[in-house]
Amino acid sequence: MKYQSRKKAVIILADGTIFYGKAVGKEGTAFGEVCFNTGMTGYQEIFTDPSYFGQIMVTTNAHIGNYGVNEEEVESDSVKIAGLVCKNFSYDYSRVDAKGSLKEFLEENNLFAISDVDTRALVSYIRDHGAMNAVISTEIEKIDELKAQLAEVPDMEGLELSSKVSTKEPYYFGNPDATYKIAALDLGIKKNILRNLAARDAYVKVFPYDTGFEELQAWNPDGYFLSNGPGDPEPLDSAIAVAKRIIDEDLPLFGICLGHQIIALSQGISTYKMHNGHRGINHPVKNEISGKGEITSQNHGFAVNREEVENHPEVEITHLHLNDNTVAGIRIKGKNCFSVQYHPEASPGPHDASYLFDQFIEMIAKRPIVNS
Repeated sequence: MKYQSRKKAVIILADGTIFYGKAVGKEGTAFGEVCFNTGMTGYQEIFTDPSYFGQIMVTTNAHIGNYGVNEEEVESDSVKIAGLVCKNFSYDYSRVDAKGSLKEFLEENNLFAISDVDTRALVSYIRDHGAMNAVISTEIEKIDELKAQLAEVPDMEGLELSSKVSTKEPYYFGNPDATYKIAALDLGIKKNILRNLAARDAYVKVFPYDTGFEELQAWNPDGYFLSNGPGDPEPLDSAIAVAKRIIDEDLPLFGICLGHQIIALSQGISTYKMHNGHRGINHPVKNEISGKGEITSQNHGFAVNREEVENHPEVEITHLHLNDNTVAGIRIKGKNCFSVQYHPEASPGPHDASYLFDQFIEMIAKRPIVNS
């Protein structure tokens, strides 16, 4: 069998811990922060989510690749993860609308992946010791050299990565004749967010991550959106300034994940690097306004400081993560602004939180339409 002679591979964590596996296809080496996702489906969406840029993804589901790939299930123009670690990689696939194998997809995107890893042991270790940098490689005879190179990889904390994944030039999405115009700041935006906005009669203009408020405003949008994205939010001074200006002007503003953190920072509320982060499609959240529970799709390694939100006279918590009571949503009192630390567009994942897009459009609709 052609897959029985696969090259041996290794994963080395920053603290020196080593796990072994085998290369899925090509030989290689990749560096990044190791993290894990507990989703049972949606691997293609995960691999192409810009929020995962610079991260080595460990998938906890036992089988990866068994339903192939489809061009409709991508969240950006390319694979964004730095590398893939899994237990069982399926070279063969079975699905009516699959357009090819995951192996071919990874090769086309030049992604190095290893399988046959004891992912249960690896994930348990990461859960106990926290997210950290790692290297995956087929150069198993060069352990000391790989460790030395790994030591030079910058930590995720303090790392600005939106510039690596944001669009270089503005572009449009949706129907130009739609009722509402929304200016979206691309910090690493997922395509399904744009699809959800367009499905609600909105025409979206997507701007580069460092676009200033005046350029956004010059398009005369009815509302503003701050997207998800990778890395530490604190270095994004321009986006923080934009959020503060939008809020000060009391213009409709909605933020998701990194955008949520940017909104908090604009109000003087700090963020912090989490021990592990939340990555999966079954995270429980409580809506503090309605009292209802939501099962949500999440992907973040930073969070907003809860104590500072609770002590802030103009910001209130709207959603809480029920596993660890971290802040999952906020709104600015007396302003047209709210944000959440999870993905209501849920690609992949449940649709419990899709009402947030409706809430954003309703907020816009209550104000005079700029482009009427």
